[in-house]
Amino acid sequence: MKKKITVAAAALVRDNKLFIAQRPATKLPPLVWEFPGGKPEEGETLPQALRRELQEELQIDTIIGDFIMKVTHVYDFAEVTINLYWAKMVNENDTIVDNEHAQTAWISLEEIDNYEFAQADIELIEKLRNIGFSLNR
Repeated sequence: MKKKITVAAAALVRDNKLFIAQRPATKLPPLVWEFPGGKPEEGETLPQALRRELQEELQIDTIIGDFIMKVTHVYDFAEVTINLYWAKMVNENDTIVDNEHAQTAWISLEEIDNYEFAQADIELIEKLRNIGFSLNR
């Protein structure tokens, strides 16, 4: 039976751009783009875990907004369930200091096809295409 991994991820929006991050070469799946986030610790809700992970990985304070959707994808190494939430930085002038990823980018919806995303994130991208993310969330 495959390992089951549950994560909370952020659709982090600023100035009509979406923040994405490239997974490091040392993590599965390697060097694909994703929405930032991580796994909850014991006793944490998914929004609490997401806020903590964004603080740890990107050194930003965030407001976690509405739940967008959940998707599950089965990889060779595990079954991954991603719970996507709207998020915004408390201070939008803060600089993101990434401690985790190979690289990061702020992109428009039109640019999203220029990036190779993890398979689990493809369905999330389609949902964002349908609802858009230009609204100030």
